[in-house]
Amino acid sequence: MAGGKIFQPSTKIRLTNVSIVRLRKGGKRFEVACYKNKVTEWRTGVEKDIDEVLQIHQIYVNVSKGQVAKTEELRKCFNTDDVDEVIKEVLMKGEQQVSDKERHHQLDNMLRDIATVVAEKCVNPATQQPYTVTMIEKVMADIHYSVNPNRSAKQQALDVIKQIQDQKVVPISRAQMRIRILMPRKDAKRLRDKILELIAKIEDEERDEGGGEEYEQVCLIDPGQYRAVTELVSSVPKGAGTVEILSLRDINDEDSTLS
Repeated sequence: MAGGKIFQPSTKIRLTNVSIVRLRKGGKRFEVACYKNKVTEWRTGVEKDIDEVLQIHQIYVNVSKGQVAKTEELRKCFNTDDVDEVIKEVLMKGEQQVSDKERHHQLDNMLRDIATVVAEKCVNPATQQPYTVTMIEKVMADIHYSVNPNRSAKQQALDVIKQIQDQKVVPISRAQMRIRILMPRKDAKRLRDKILELIAKIEDEERDEGGGEEYEQVCLIDPGQYRAVTELVSSVPKGAGTVEILSLRDINDEDSTLS
């Protein structure tokens, strides 16, 4: 057009909220453009829809310059030209490109999440008192726990609990659940000894024949035994046995402090 300028389309990708995952393989660099915070969710299995993770369903040698990886490069380095397969490998094995500030912020948030899970699930076994999140964070510093941004908070919380127990920094154990077990008395006579093998403590039990045809027991169990208890009680014919959760953890009302 006379007197006007001819604009060439830019090959550069202008994205917002972008996180680049980079994998070097076969002497080449491969990148995918993702949404921030979605990479970790994909790696830990929280997010299963890859289209929710990727900003663009494409493999690049340089995302910011819009340079797409060639098919022959994929075939040479990955032994396949299946784009989806290569994207998944880059997502799982690649390094997420973030600034030092962003990385530090991510690790701080993950550490807080791990400490929160531990605080929710554990108590001091001597007092049955819970630890605060701040207390658990302090203990994690004492054991020099290194946060892994590619694993979920729940997975790492189990590691933290084990390390605290192994190093004996503070006394800690999984908080117990309080449950109520109900079933016909005739079935209770058959199953009671097996139930006792699974529970930690009986708090209340109606064993008197004068109490009617229904047997009732209120007890404390370790969370890991809950499934075994429910499977045992569910073996009662006609669904006449039930397990009711009264509290997810048994703790005293007083505040807890680390000494």
